[in-house]
Amino acid sequence: MIFEPKNELRYEIGDILVYSRSMSVISREEAVRLLSSDAPHTLALLEQARVLREEHFGQTVVLHVLSNAKSGRCSEDCGFCSQSARFETGIAEYPLLSDDELYEQARIANEARAEKFCIVTATRGPTGALLDRLCPSVTRIKDAFPRLKICTSLGLLNQESASRLRDSGVDRYNHNLESSRAFFPNIVSTHRWEERVETVQLAKDHGMEACCGGIVGLGESDADIIDLFFSLRDLDVDSIPVNLFNPRPGTPFGNVAPLSPMKGLRVLALARLINPAKDIRAAGGREAVLGHLQSLALFAVNSLFTNGYLTTTGQSFSQDEEMIREVGYEIVREGEETRMKYEG
Repeated sequence: MIFEPKNELRYEIGDILVYSRSMSVISREEAVRLLSSDAPHTLALLEQARVLREEHFGQTVVLHVLSNAKSGRCSEDCGFCSQSARFETGIAEYPLLSDDELYEQARIANEARAEKFCIVTATRGPTGALLDRLCPSVTRIKDAFPRLKICTSLGLLNQESASRLRDSGVDRYNHNLESSRAFFPNIVSTHRWEERVETVQLAKDHGMEACCGGIVGLGESDADIIDLFFSLRDLDVDSIPVNLFNPRPGTPFGNVAPLSPMKGLRVLALARLINPAKDIRAAGGREAVLGHLQSLALFAVNSLFTNGYLTTTGQSFSQDEEMIREVGYEIVREGEETRMKYEG
């Protein structure tokens, strides 16, 4: 049942009372309990996420496009990742794309009315040589498509690399926490969770927006999932991509059973309740995990990665456009004076 007092939105999920005006509208203990609950609670939880999502973002959806700009041979041992040099996964491997290749990908993203073009490299962190090539490409793209925001995801930052990226025109930096602090050592040994936090803070200190989320469904506990979302709240990141784990053959986590669609929806709903006013994005695995229920994710998230991921395919621009229209939402990007639906 939903109540609407004069100054505050107040509602109930079962016997849990939450408020939309606070930093998060639910306690850790309540969130763990709801995540652990089976249907029929899922749709009720999703409805409350929808109320918050529309309170802060209306019925609009923002699109993001990924570029896997350097693929494979990464030195890190992230156990979920098919791009680690330590695992035999059969993915395509190639060095950093050329300036013209990145420009063309950005042009296509801009024509699709994506708000952000996300450049990702399989690296521990950006070397000077990589930045020497990449930074001019970022500047060229920004000059050509001023409405298209640039996000980079290049691994761990230091002061110099953060400064160079911001000076080249990078608007946002992505570096995911991946999981809770407690569970992280089970999936990565070549760097620490705290180093990821430091990179996010460095990006913020240098004037870039912070994009930071994680992967859900690696075998962690429900408490770990909720702890991740509260850590992201405490970091006050701008954007939270939520990956629903789609196991990659050849990796140590290749045989992990995927989440059920209903649990995947509960994860997204709770991400919204814990971080009500943040950009929350349905990221990798939404098609594989949610299946024919993935349109329901839009009642919790306000943005999507579209047209595929790093080493896996996804729905096309046109398929996502149709899905967004079917639920009564519309595609927008920041800075548009009118909210016009994408007509293709």
